[in-house]
Amino acid sequence: MLLVLPACSNKEIKANTELSKPETKEEPKPTYSKFSIRENFSTNQLVDEMGLGINLGNALDATGDWINPSSISNYETAWGSPLITKEMIEGYAKAGYSSLRIPVTWSNMMNNAENYRIHPDLLNRVEEILNWTLDCGMVAIINVHHENEWVKKVPKDSEAKKKFTSIWEQLCNRFEKYGDHLLFEPMNEIGYDEIWTPWKGGQTEKARAFGYVNELNQLFVDIVRKSGGNNAKRHLLVEIYNTGLEHAFDPLTKIPDDPAKHLALTVHYYTPPLFAILGNGEDAGWGVGVPSWGTAQEFKELNDNMELLKKNCVDKGIPVVIGEYACSSKNRTQEVVRLFNVSVTEAIYSRGMCPMLWDVQGAGQYERTTSKFKDPVFLEQIMAIPAKYPRNQN
Repeated sequence: MLLVLPACSNKEIKANTELSKPETKEEPKPTYSKFSIRENFSTNQLVDEMGLGINLGNALDATGDWINPSSISNYETAWGSPLITKEMIEGYAKAGYSSLRIPVTWSNMMNNAENYRIHPDLLNRVEEILNWTLDCGMVAIINVHHENEWVKKVPKDSEAKKKFTSIWEQLCNRFEKYGDHLLFEPMNEIGYDEIWTPWKGGQTEKARAFGYVNELNQLFVDIVRKSGGNNAKRHLLVEIYNTGLEHAFDPLTKIPDDPAKHLALTVHYYTPPLFAILGNGEDAGWGVGVPSWGTAQEFKELNDNMELLKKNCVDKGIPVVIGEYACSSKNRTQEVVRLFNVSVTEAIYSRGMCPMLWDVQGAGQYERTTSKFKDPVFLEQIMAIPAKYPRNQN
């Protein structure tokens, strides 16, 4: 529609312009920067903001003594992933994902003789991928991955403690400038099976094993907070014993002392293991993979487990991130894989937690060479979940 204004004299134009000048001096509304640490912004609010998450699995975390250590790209592609590109990261964001977990094996490129100094090429590569993630508006998680053999020794071995401390001091120094869209996670799936498992050992052994994980978490928090700057208030994940769901609310699990009170618990979900961990017909010695999932009893098990986390953690103000969940696609139809992954995502998200799908090139849901999800139905069903369970992100 064309709006015709009455003619004005030059004097009137000048008067109107002068009167309107104060309005043009309004300060612009503050916008979030990837270097911002928001005041009075809780970890619960950040978990809400993380929305749906996914893992950049089997890339920067790939490891093996057969890999040529001369280049970070050799590790990055060793387990089947192409080199990560900006377009791949943007593809996650365009699809609707709001957070990305970036597992990293720092020992791959490290000078043990020089106080465990991480190679600059590895630090630079992680920071490049981190910047792509943050520039998309996504929340990123960086951790220590596939380093369990020596990390487990930290509570009892001074040299292992020195290595753990050195890694986190370097990461704190390198990434201090980044804001609260970057979280740190201390380790990955640390348990002491030689001391205690749900099938072996008594209460004394259990207390000792849990105590070691509690020590690791507290050491991690202390290192990060001591480094100052943005790290003094950075939101952190702390790991539950072997990331087992039922251990999140075990009396032996101790949430670290944290002056910033910016902590979330992280657990993993691969239940039932004969479906989630093993492919159909795959024999692991302790069991054989089953072909399908989705009975009334299996749905009940899923919802009962997530309800336990909700009642014992979320409802008590303790933020929870499900850092990994998925099922093996080996010898299974995409329909049954989709049913499990979508159902678990909904069970997590609907209870106020952040679900982070474990995803790898080839056997996962995202095709990194095209920067698109392979199954449009999967993506449609996943992305319908946030609309079904809206969150307050103020």
